[in-house]
Amino acid sequence: MRFPLIAFPLLSLAACTAGPDYHGPETAKPVSPGAQFARAPNDTRAQAPAAAAWWTALGDPVLDALETRALAANPGVAVAEARVRQARASLRSERANALPSANASALFVHATLPGVDLGNSDESDQSGGGSQSLNFYNLGFDASWEVDLWGGKRRGVEAARAQFDAAQANVADAQVSLTAEIAQAYVNLRDRQQRIVLEQEALTRQREMLRLTEQRHARGTASALELEQQRNQVEQGEAALLPLSAERDAYLNALATLAGEAPGALDAMLTALAAVPLPPAEVAVGDPAALLKRRPDVRAAERQFAAATAKIGVAEAARFPSLSFMGLIGIGGTNPGDLVDLNQLAAIAMPRLSWSFLDFGRNAARVEQAKGAQDEAAAQYRQAVLTALRDSEDALSRFGARRLSVASAARSKASADRTAALMRQRFEAGAATRIQLLDAERQSLSAAQALSQGTAAMTADYIALQKALGLGWR
Repeated sequence: MRFPLIAFPLLSLAACTAGPDYHGPETAKPVSPGAQFARAPNDTRAQAPAAAAWWTALGDPVLDALETRALAANPGVAVAEARVRQARASLRSERANALPSANASALFVHATLPGVDLGNSDESDQSGGGSQSLNFYNLGFDASWEVDLWGGKRRGVEAARAQFDAAQANVADAQVSLTAEIAQAYVNLRDRQQRIVLEQEALTRQREMLRLTEQRHARGTASALELEQQRNQVEQGEAALLPLSAERDAYLNALATLAGEAPGALDAMLTALAAVPLPPAEVAVGDPAALLKRRPDVRAAERQFAAATAKIGVAEAARFPSLSFMGLIGIGGTNPGDLVDLNQLAAIAMPRLSWSFLDFGRNAARVEQAKGAQDEAAAQYRQAVLTALRDSEDALSRFGARRLSVASAARSKASADRTAALMRQRFEAGAATRIQLLDAERQSLSAAQALSQGTAAMTADYIALQKALGLGWR
């Protein structure tokens, strides 16, 4: 067999690759190396953060255990991990498509043909009016391979690899979101538990004040207005407990489901009262260029952009001629013994050149569609970058302002505590009534509630900052 001469120049084109090469988006380049975020607090350290679980900086063993359980059992993370396995299999499939394929077959045919003289048939159906029967046995092996003349298959592998990378980044993104949600729910739970205790203590003092006011009203030393005001404050305190208790139960359920458990499964682990975890004194920030490399959602968007760019090459390659080779080897005949008779061996080699040059614009439309998908992916990447920068700036601003707010709440709490202590001294000296002492203690408890609420908000802002900066994730 002579090899077609036209195949040689076509094979020399196999090194060509259709479509644009991917060099990365322009916005992925460093944003003024060494630059810091504009709204980072002055005492925040702008340094390269360590790649570690960020929630351990809060120093709460219960939270650490919750995060570990959630990362291992949360269904949302399991979904993202399953998509990674799908993308890995798709990458293997694309790589295999560029290689030859081979098939083995075994064939037995029995045919009855009326009115046909088969010559070598040893059977005839006398009742069939001259019909003949034929048995045919065959063992065969065939192989085929399409030459990647224009790099379409290489582009397909490139796109599948980028999508696999994007799926891995999506797993990290799901983990970031999950750990942040776990931490926020845990902080809110501890805040509600503390505030419930403080509200109950304040309500106990308010009820004692109501009892004393009722006694004074019965003796005529307190007005009906004072009595109604005390009753109103007791009602307000009792009403304030109800939403706090409902929110506590909701956060318990949220933590259980986020950890992959049924609601109520973690109540025994979380019912013991504990303080709201505090963020560290120093927070690693880094710079915007490092942010774009750390944020999993930005990495996923960039990888999708790379995949869309590679798919243009796949579409471009389909517009040009394709060259494929097929070979077939078979052995067989009309008798079973022919399967081992090498004289019955048949071999066929078939190079095939095809070109869909008259497709009325179908291939051109597919190329245009791929370019539109690339533009969409580029816009989505730019949007992801802008969102990441905005999230980080907002989180830094909120965290800095919240720390000042908590410092003010702490000073207010200290002042309320001193007022209560002074009022107790006056009460013990006989210069103040018990109602005045109870009211001072109630105000101290209210200040403690405000401090707990502010501390929880500050830790929640720290959590949001960690999520926005993508810290602790490679």
